[in-house]
Amino acid sequence: MIIEQLIFIVISFAIFVYMFFRMIRHNDTTYVVVLVLEFIGIAINFAEVLFKVKLNIVFILFKYLLAVMLPIGILVLEKRNLTLFEMVHIQKAKLYLLLKDNKKAKQALIDLLEKNSRSYKAHRMLAEIYELEGGMRKAIDEYVQAIDLNKKDYDSYYKVAELLTNLDKKDEATEMLFNLLNKKPEMYQAAELLGDILMEKERYKEAANVYQNALRYHPVSYELNYNLGMVYTMLNDFPNAKTCYEKAAEINSLLHNAKYSLAEIALIYKDLEEAERRFLEAIEEEELSADGYYELAKIYLLKGDKDTAIKYINTAIDDNAKKIVEKVKKDPIFIPIMAKISIPFNLEALEKEKTKTMQLKEKKAKEHLEKMSEITRHLGYHDIQMLRKETSGRKRLEMEKQEMEQDWQKERQD
Repeated sequence: MIIEQLIFIVISFAIFVYMFFRMIRHNDTTYVVVLVLEFIGIAINFAEVLFKVKLNIVFILFKYLLAVMLPIGILVLEKRNLTLFEMVHIQKAKLYLLLKDNKKAKQALIDLLEKNSRSYKAHRMLAEIYELEGGMRKAIDEYVQAIDLNKKDYDSYYKVAELLTNLDKKDEATEMLFNLLNKKPEMYQAAELLGDILMEKERYKEAANVYQNALRYHPVSYELNYNLGMVYTMLNDFPNAKTCYEKAAEINSLLHNAKYSLAEIALIYKDLEEAERRFLEAIEEEELSADGYYELAKIYLLKGDKDTAIKYINTAIDDNAKKIVEKVKKDPIFIPIMAKISIPFNLEALEKEKTKTMQLKEKKAKEHLEKMSEITRHLGYHDIQMLRKETSGRKRLEMEKQEMEQDWQKERQD
């Protein structure tokens, strides 16, 4: 017992002196708390020796915790470039954030950065607070400094690109996202955001490459398959678009936009049965129902079934009168049944408010498909077969080109 106490006194006193001089050297009063706790542990041991009492196991563990284990733990963390001052202020900031006091949380982090400007965690946390408050430019500055301190902080890299996009600095965001995906090609969010930006800029071939690369790592992603389908749509590559939409519909059967796109592609190739089946599925989506019934009416006119066509077009008008009546008046296919179409007098008053969830890129792809199906409606079956062959040949050439590029890259790596 005496030997154990001597060892304890030597070790604890040595640590106490070391921590004291560390406080002096760094001019950091945060160490005062640690020194006080160490002193309590040493005092417990001193009382044990002075009064010749035998402490129970709880007090023995307590004195070791205060005088030895706690300061050693702090020293280990400091070896990992996390000072006590930093730890305390980070925890203070977290506590203030928990209490919803962003102002004090920011001040704790700013105080930390004034003493240690290379605190990665402080820069990262401060960036998140600024972003939460809507201070996007300040958030970007802090995220950039966090990246400078930690080159593998890919999440901050993505955050900067996302904030730049929100600030409409999409060229800078595009460059950052390309760089990010070169370093971390499996990053899903980066691929999706970059693809969206490229689609908005109508750089469809580049967007297709981004989505294709992302699908290597996330083959069962509805969004990536659906987005790639929209890209192929805008490139008029309907066989590839169909493949992507089918995959998306298979992955998530509750989202009907892909089914609507498949219906329009079926119309382009004059597959009326397939188009009808897909439109009947798509009308379950409120935002697509009016357009779906409108397209079903056209299908039945092509089939020569005017009664069913009248039923569907009137249902479409009931669903969204203003939109559908405008389309009916422009399309000569409805002339034979125009007298039996129920067109209301006050379209504005009857217009129904619908929840709008479709994004701009989806609307563009949808409108493009509708336009193409309208154009091909006037083509004969022979012309459609020629279109199939032409697109199929282009697809085969593209695949061969990609295979050659992959072989060339492998040779370079070897």
